Formats: sequence, C-alpha cells, structure tokens
Amino acid sequence: MQSRGGVLRGLVLAMCVGAALMAVNAAPAEAQSAQWGANYFPNVPLTTQDGRKVRFYDDLIKGKIVAVNFIYTSCKYACPLETARLAQVQRLLGDRMGRDVFFYSITIDPDYDTPAVLKEYAAKFDAGPGWLFLTGKQDDIDLLNRKLGLYSEPNPSNPDGHTPHLLVGNEVTGQWIRNSGVDDPRFLATTIGTWLNSWRTASAPTRSYADAPKIEFAAGEYFFTKHCAACHTIGDGDRIGPDLAGVTARRDGTWLTRFISEPDAMRASGDPTAKALSAKYKPAIMPRLGVEEVDVAQILGYIDTQTAATRKAAADKSRSATAAPAADLTAVMDPYVRIQQALNLGKLDGIRERAREVAAQAKALGPDAEAIRLAATAIDRPLAIAAVRTAFGTLGDALIAYAKERHAPLGAGVKVAYCPMVRKYWLQRGETIQNPYYGQTMSDCGRFVTDLPTVSQSPGSGTAARSQQEQQGRSQALADKPAR
Repeated sequence: MQSRGGVLRGLVLAMCVGAALMAVNAAPAEAQSAQWGANYFPNVPLTTQDGRKVRFYDDLIKGKIVAVNFIYTSCKYACPLETARLAQVQRLLGDRMGRDVFFYSITIDPDYDTPAVLKEYAAKFDAGPGWLFLTGKQDDIDLLNRKLGLYSEPNPSNPDGHTPHLLVGNEVTGQWIRNSGVDDPRFLATTIGTWLNSWRTASAPTRSYADAPKIEFAAGEYFFTKHCAACHTIGDGDRIGPDLAGVTARRDGTWLTRFISEPDAMRASGDPTAKALSAKYKPAIMPRLGVEEVDVAQILGYIDTQTAATRKAAADKSRSATAAPAADLTAVMDPYVRIQQALNLGKLDGIRERAREVAAQAKALGPDAEAIRLAATAIDRPLAIAAVRTAFGTLGDALIAYAKERHAPLGAGVKVAYCPMVRKYWLQRGETIQNPYYGQTMSDCGRFVTDLPTVSQSPGSGTAARSQQEQQGRSQALADKPAR
C-alpha cells in the first residue's frame, strides 16, 4: 500500500521523469535514433501467441512507439496486476493501439509459456490489436531483458522474483523511458501516447488552468482506482476479477478486510472462498497489494456507495424499459399530413377541419399529448396562410418531440424533412420533398432527415422561422383568404 506520503513522492518522481523526458526531447531526433536503433537492440527471433515468427527489432521495434515488459503467466503477484494495468492503458489509447502504438509482453519462462498458454493469458486480459505476448529461446529472452534494462536480480524477499518494470519508447526519435509497470494508467497513457511523439497528438488546451475546478479528494475512490480498478468493476460485470457490486453484503466484513490485505496468506491457509476465487479467475490471482487496514475501510465504503448508485441507475432503467409504450401516432398523422399537403399547394381548404381531427386524436392520447392538442387548436382559427404556416411549424415540433421522447411510431411511410432556409422541420409521406412553408414557390426546398431531431417547444421557439415565413407571406398577403 502506498502511504499518503507516497503520493507526494510519486508526484516528485513524475516531475523528475518529465524533466528527464524534456532533456531527451531537446536532443536531435536523428542522434537519439542512431544511438538507440538497430545497432543497439538485439534482433532476436520471437514467437507470438498466435505462433507467428517475428524479429525483435525489424518487426516489433523499428519505426514504432512501443511499451515492453517481461512477465510470466504463473506469476501470482505483480504480473497479473502489471498486465491489468496495461489493459487499462490499452483502453485509454483506443484505436491508436495497433496503428502507431504497440505493446509487447515477453515471457521470462518460455519452457512453460508456450504460444497456446500465452494466447489464453492474453484473452483473459482482453488484449486487443497491437498487443503481442511473446516467447522464444531462454538465452535470447535473457539478452533482451538485460539489454532493455528491465532485468532484476533474483530477490529471496520478493515472491515474484522480478520487478514490474515497463520500458516505453519511440524508436524513430530515440526517446526511451523505464517506468513502473503498475503506475497510474492515465500517466502511462499520456507518456506513451503523447510525450513520446513530441505532443503531436496532444489536444489543444480549450481552457485556462486558472479556470480548473477545485479537486475534491475522495480517499475511497482514490484507493479503489489505484489498487482495484484494473481488475474489478462495481456494477459493470466481471472483468479480470469479479464484479464487486454488493460484495460487502455477500461477504463478512472481517473476511473482506483480511482478504484485501493479505490474500496470499488466506490462500495458503486453505480458506475455501479464497481458493475458489483463485481457481475461478486464474491466472489473475489477487496479489498482496500492501493496503493498510484503514485504507481497506475506505475502499469498502466506496464500494458500498457505488453499489447503491449502480442499483438505483439499474432500477430507473428497468422502470423506463417496462413503462407502457406510447400510442401509435398514425391517427394524428393522417390529418396532419393532409394539412401539410394543402400548405404545399398553397391552399387553405379543409385545413381547419383537419386541425380539429388532430386536436381530437391528441386528446385521446392523454395529457402527454397536450402540446400537440394546443398546437392544433391554434390552427383552427380564421388565419392568413402565413400565420397558418407558422402555427403548422409549432404543431410539427410538438409531434416530433412527442415521438422522440416516448419512442412513439409515426405511422407507415412518414418521414422527417427539414428546410434549411426557414430552419424548420415537418413530417410528410412520399419520396419527394413537399415543402409546406414555401408552397409551390420552392416546393423541393429541403431534405429528408434520418433520425428524429431534438426540437425546442419553448414559447420563443420558431422565431427565425416565423420571421422568414412572414416576409415571404407579405408579398401574397392580398391574395390570402381566411381559413374556412
């Protein structure tokens, strides 16, 4: 367990690494590459988890940004955690993996770790494109281990027998850094994905650091993220280890505290639950993390809080999924489309009657359709055609909002169309645009929209549309007749 004082030491270490990296960046890229290129890296043959033969320098390192570590699949302590950390980094790097960033995990136990064993191990940690697990001859692996500066002398007090180092670098620029393989995944992702290509993929800052929000330090969340998140979720299902949602209700508190603090001792004592977990999630066996008892309490408290939040979200989602489906809008849509077609032809005949039909059908839908009813009622008045078109836009917005919010079907053949000139949507049938706002003047002005848009139904919505509609309506005002 890293103490709170250790957090400060970690920050100092990160600053030192950053300073060293800046110094490396300052050197000419050609000189760095020449120093750490083909003349330095052993070009030994290796075999991937898929049985493919590769050369270390020619096929794996040359021209790439890479992260290299040494593991062995029977390791019960640091290796599973180290591999889980890289799995987190892999997710953070996203589609850059296998494109310009590559991970290589090389076994130090090639006699046991055959390609088949490595393939199973890689699958357990969800290794994706760009992450290879490699084996080869013991002498070649030992040479690589020492040459890359990742070799650690056997230590009787270290049950792993090695230290979880990670080498990250860019062969093109000659930038190389040795880091802890169990460091914060965000720091590793930034180091690999941004620093090592001289910040070419870094996002431009959009806010001043002076505007940065105050960070509230939550100890439980911090310790869970640091020690547990690489292998566990709270409510998102099993990952490398079990889902921890509700674990404090399933397990005795004393047992949990001891297991998180010293899982190896509990397995050695023959504890049946510890042994069962080990067998189920092998090879990712829970390692001893050195977590202090007071910090275990913080972790368990955080798990309780997140469990409650996860269950509430699931309950809300379930209620939403089982809610009664919204009524089909076909009965409303038929008279609405007849209004749309009349406006496209520049006619007012029958519009008020169709508006009454829409209002009656909306009333039948219930209180949720009140906005539709009110919009239809606004058309059932003696209005000039420009005003009818304005009211028609409000009715269309109400229908679209109802359908989108309640996932209500619009009816057979109904499509959403949009006019960029008046910035308004409408609904229609047919394969040809029939603009109700311009009529026959520009009947085909608009385009069909695939998905239901988000529309505003506030009192001030449609102001721009009304302005433009009224302008075009003035030229034919004398010819307008009241709606009958």
